[in-house]
Amino acid sequence: MPDQMVMKAALQAYVDNINKGDAPAVIALFAPDAVIEDPVGTPPKRGQEIVDWFHQAVAMKAHLTPVAPIRGSHGNAAAIAFIVQTDWEGQVTRIHSLDTCTFDDQGRITELKGYWGLDDVDGCA
Repeated sequence: MPDQMVMKAALQAYVDNINKGDAPAVIALFAPDAVIEDPVGTPPKRGQEIVDWFHQAVAMKAHLTPVAPIRGSHGNAAAIAFIVQTDWEGQVTRIHSLDTCTFDDQGRITELKGYWGLDDVDGCA
């Protein structure tokens, strides 16, 4: 089981690489069999769907702003609360989100769940 510092560093790298627009570096943080459910209640993404999703996030100029420190746990999970801002075809949107992640022994993300609903989305023009 990875320690808290490894998990927190992975989530900080997630933020930093999304903000740099480096989709391959973000994807490298995930285990090959990882699953993403973002937002929770939508169909899970796996494999190439995850690759495509992060390339889409970069195309939308996603930028993450943490709103609290990254949190660890007594197990193999950590969480981060943030605002993600995107710009797609001139439409700026902000989503207030909380992501929980589980990790494998190598410190790679095996599962990401994004918690946000329609009330957590601000559209700005």
